[in-house]
Amino acid sequence: MQQIAKWMLGIFTVLMALWVWPAAAQVANLARPAPPQPLASAAAAPPPLEVFVRHGCPHCAAAEVFLAQLALTRPGLRIVYRHIDEDERARQDLISHTQKAGVWPPGVPTFVWRSQVMIGFDDADHAGSQLLALLGSGTSAPDDVLENSLFGPLSAKSMGLPLFTLVLGLLDGINPCAMWVLLFLLSLLVHLNDRRRMALVAGTFVLVSAAVYFAFMAAWLNVFLVLGWSDGMRWLLATVALLIGSLNIKDFVAWGKGPSLAIAPAAKPGLYQRMRRVVQAPALPGSLLAVAALAVVVNFVELLCTAGIPAIYTAVLTQQQLSTAAHYAYLGLYILGYIADDAVMVATAVIALGSQRLTEQAGRSLKLISGVVMLLLGLLLLLRPQWVM
Repeated sequence: MQQIAKWMLGIFTVLMALWVWPAAAQVANLARPAPPQPLASAAAAPPPLEVFVRHGCPHCAAAEVFLAQLALTRPGLRIVYRHIDEDERARQDLISHTQKAGVWPPGVPTFVWRSQVMIGFDDADHAGSQLLALLGSGTSAPDDVLENSLFGPLSAKSMGLPLFTLVLGLLDGINPCAMWVLLFLLSLLVHLNDRRRMALVAGTFVLVSAAVYFAFMAAWLNVFLVLGWSDGMRWLLATVALLIGSLNIKDFVAWGKGPSLAIAPAAKPGLYQRMRRVVQAPALPGSLLAVAALAVVVNFVELLCTAGIPAIYTAVLTQQQLSTAAHYAYLGLYILGYIADDAVMVATAVIALGSQRLTEQAGRSLKLISGVVMLLLGLLLLLRPQWVM
């Protein structure tokens, strides 16, 4: 188990570097001057480009930087910014435009030009070129963009979200609360000396946990879709992330002392009893039903251990201007990362017909990883929100 913790610490460093690099590249692109474009024809005064924005939206800020540069090369282009957080009429017009375009839910920034609607902005190379095409510049979208019905447009410079999703899912899955239960269950199942039953029971635990966690994250997603995004929400989530990160690092330094986001000792006897029922069930169907119930109970008991990362991730996801199907597809991708380490542990235990319990040193190492992740996310939300939004 200590080797697993060390391995997770290593891949955490590598994966976070891979995610931060494209995010930093996107920020750098915003400072790059837009290529000169031909001046608009003066034969007829074009209608204004309506841009629906909201204060505190990093994508809106990026769009405004791009449009300010574009206006220098197109004196005839009139740009009208409409702030939906200040103007009720602007909010209603945005809803009307998106409904007519068949896009829901509405998002910002939204560009409306001659009754054509474009939603979202990432950088000058991707969304910027699409906006130029919308304005009639004759510039088409870059060839390296792959349109995917589930995950939206993917290109070499917009791969931050998929990688970000997998990284957070993987790191969320290595929290010591979840690992403690699974490893203890495996340590009991190994005494059955039956690889097939061990694989089915432990696999059911992992799959039911994934289903419950997916439902839990879908609830978070819909909460943020309803509440929307604001500077106040960003500060609240950042504060929660910093608090959770500090508590987890405290557990690494002073294990078992003071406040902690761990399964309460009072809840453990009940979990022990449920796990023994799983193992002692005379028939396989009884074991599977018992372990499914255990998975549901465990996910609710360990809620405080795992609430921070999925809350921040779903808040970020709602700001990506994706379709409903894409939102849930990304939740599915997150869950794949979340159960990846559990699947590896189950497969290893079944093949070796053995298991180890979570040692204090391994638990402290996992707490350190989780704490560093939460502190990093909190600082990014405070100082560099455009890197994660």
